[in-house]
Amino acid sequence: MKTSELQNIKQRYNIVGNCDALNHVLDVALQVAPTDLSVLIVGESGVGKEIIPRVIHDNSPRRREKYFAINCGSIPEGTIDSELFGHVKGSYTGAINDSPGYFGVANKGTLFLDEVGELPLATQARLLRVLETGEYIPVGGTEIRKTDVRIVAATNVNIRQAISEGRFREDLYYRLNSIPIQMPPLRERGEDIILLFRLFALQMAEKYKMDRVVLDEGAKQILLHYKWPGNVRQLKNITEQISVLSPERTITAQVLSQFIPQDHETTQLAPIHREGSGDHSFENEREILYKILFELRGNVNDMRREMSALKKQLDDVQTASPVAPQVEHMPATTFPTPITQHPAPVASVEDAIAEEYIEPEKEFESLNLNDMGKQMLEKALERNHGNRKKAAQELGISDRTLYRRLKQYGLDQ
Repeated sequence: MKTSELQNIKQRYNIVGNCDALNHVLDVALQVAPTDLSVLIVGESGVGKEIIPRVIHDNSPRRREKYFAINCGSIPEGTIDSELFGHVKGSYTGAINDSPGYFGVANKGTLFLDEVGELPLATQARLLRVLETGEYIPVGGTEIRKTDVRIVAATNVNIRQAISEGRFREDLYYRLNSIPIQMPPLRERGEDIILLFRLFALQMAEKYKMDRVVLDEGAKQILLHYKWPGNVRQLKNITEQISVLSPERTITAQVLSQFIPQDHETTQLAPIHREGSGDHSFENEREILYKILFELRGNVNDMRREMSALKKQLDDVQTASPVAPQVEHMPATTFPTPITQHPAPVASVEDAIAEEYIEPEKEFESLNLNDMGKQMLEKALERNHGNRKKAAQELGISDRTLYRRLKQYGLDQ
């Protein structure tokens, strides 16, 4: 492309910058504009991806038809199919009229699907059919409709990673990616950063009738070496803040540092520590597991003793009474309440529980909990310097249960 043509495009769409990567993007957009091929624009958030679809549409044979820009991430999942493909009257609550959807309204025109990586999988399947056949069915309808729409999509999502995670259809990716365009991040655009700062500062000065802020050499170096995780959007915000809040109109490195975050921003994802990496110890998790298993075993034993005591008490009541008391049917998860109002002599529940009753625990032997229980008792006593009451509180069991366990494991000496 000739330099004069490129400059005309930049002036028409208010594009600032002369880096090679930006010029290449505009060159590709103008070359693909006369065709109907799908275009996928990839780039970080805030790099200005929304300008390229407009350039493509305005320089295509469809420039006199309608152009719609749709942010797929801002439409709720429950209504996005209706928004894109339309619906028939009565197809869902609130559908009081037929709707053609964007694909119907934009027939012969261009649809810009921003954040296409956020589309639900079901919607992706319908979009793939439209791209391949030009056919779609409205929500709640049965009639196939035709449309002739040029699709330009954009995303800041790593599509290949999304495909590997099952969040994006691979066949749709290749259908959208007929012509790929990679938007450069601001940190790779060199002197364009200074040009953009001047533009935003001039716009603020004209809009609010104030003196324009300018950068000295030290401040320029800070801008050029900053990472700009928010790209052009972040640069514009910082320029606006400086224009309004800074009393000085000549911005030095010291003044600029007050507006630029000093933490280490990054555009990369945080690393994930995996097992075996040596960065994490599972000792605490193991102790928690031992404690849970020990408490579970103690709870089961307590329940068995209480059941035996209640059974013994009911047997005594039935033996002393000529007529067995009627016990109401109760859910399987509850225990019958002892009938203490009967005139016959009844042994108390406390006396029954106080009796030493230890049944063989064969079902737990296969789980190897004896060694775990003994280990947890020893550790609890060691932590509490032999104080049995504090050890029982830490283990979440009663003093009586602790004493019985100490006796069982031979630790009561």
